[in-house]
Amino acid sequence: MKQIPIKFLLNPVHLLSLGFGSGCVPKAPGTMGTLVGVLLYMVLRELRWEYYLAVVLLLCLAGVWLCGYSARALGVHDHPAIVWDEICGYLLTMCFAPVGWGWILAGFLLFRAFDICKPWPISLLDKGLKGGLGIMADDLLAAIFSLTILQLIAYIL
Repeated sequence: MKQIPIKFLLNPVHLLSLGFGSGCVPKAPGTMGTLVGVLLYMVLRELRWEYYLAVVLLLCLAGVWLCGYSARALGVHDHPAIVWDEICGYLLTMCFAPVGWGWILAGFLLFRAFDICKPWPISLLDKGLKGGLGIMADDLLAAIFSLTILQLIAYIL
């Protein structure tokens, strides 16, 4: 895969889509991007749920454009360094999550599992959609699956 030149990160759009540089690590860039999502969640989790959800939705909508812009610049549909989708996916996973480190870890593990394994219909979106929407859509569906399971666990407990 094409190596990302450091000057690429000087563009604020690429800086965001590449997860503030976390997507440039050679191993497990999606996991590193999700960890950036965890850090961002730590900042946003104090917001009232309405504001948290509004911020997440705005970040997801912006992500369609951000990811598409960087993918075109890199000349690769879904370059592994583009991790804004993982950041947004984790933030969506954590909507309405109970407070505590265990829930943060559970959300992380669930989201990474769905994002990596891409069961149907996530795999369908991954293969079927192109551009920024295609980059974002499979991760957001993985997040909805993760959010649902996290909420079921919270309800049962």
